[in-house]
Amino acid sequence: MGAATSLQSNQLAPTFSPLYQQIKLLITQSLQSGEWKPGELIPSEIELAVRFKVSQGTVRKAIDELSAENVVVRRQGKGTFVATHHEARSQFRFLRLKPDQGDQQYPTSRFIEVRRIRAPSEISRLLDIKTGDSVIFIRRVQSFDNVPTILEELWLPGAIFKGLTAELLNDYKGPMYALFETEFGTHMIRASEQLRAVSADPVSADLLKIDLGTPLLNVERVSYTYGDKPVEYRRGLYLTSSHHYQNELS
Repeated sequence: MGAATSLQSNQLAPTFSPLYQQIKLLITQSLQSGEWKPGELIPSEIELAVRFKVSQGTVRKAIDELSAENVVVRRQGKGTFVATHHEARSQFRFLRLKPDQGDQQYPTSRFIEVRRIRAPSEISRLLDIKTGDSVIFIRRVQSFDNVPTILEELWLPGAIFKGLTAELLNDYKGPMYALFETEFGTHMIRASEQLRAVSADPVSADLLKIDLGTPLLNVERVSYTYGDKPVEYRRGLYLTSSHHYQNELS
């Protein structure tokens, strides 16, 4: 099916949805296929209106929603670009831990463990894969100003992240999501999180260099790419003695 296929013949765009939602879906499909890559300029509203045979206003409404969801970024006088995790605004969108004082910084990482394992049943359910499928397990400590602050465990589908190694992770100095985007063509669009208070167990106390039983914030996250496909499960333990978890609701 060509990218310029009319709405009437595109079976993936349900006829009962509003027209702008159909256009939003078609644009998302082009993003998912890699027609426009992260950081690239997408066609103008007029060009997209011609392509999809709809009004410019319909296209604008579709792009408004994609912009609100941080899938694309509008830049005054330049056009609309595919969002990328190489931009600071996107990096901090997924990093919700803020310092109690001073400016926000991006943490440094120390990787404790990177290995390929068989997915346990709960991880396979969260990632929508089969139990026993290959997953990459990562454990790392993130520090601010050399103070260990976050202990994270990540599970990634092995089929998507072939070639992801400890060496690659250690050599890459930017945000992990930017690496996933550049090296594996996987762009994180949104995440769902659950938070609860826990106490440091012997492992987390040792790696975070804190006393056993120290209060920690447990954050469990499932991250999704285009098409609402889950591509990462992450469990983090946050030390909040000099940081706080901030979320803005709208």
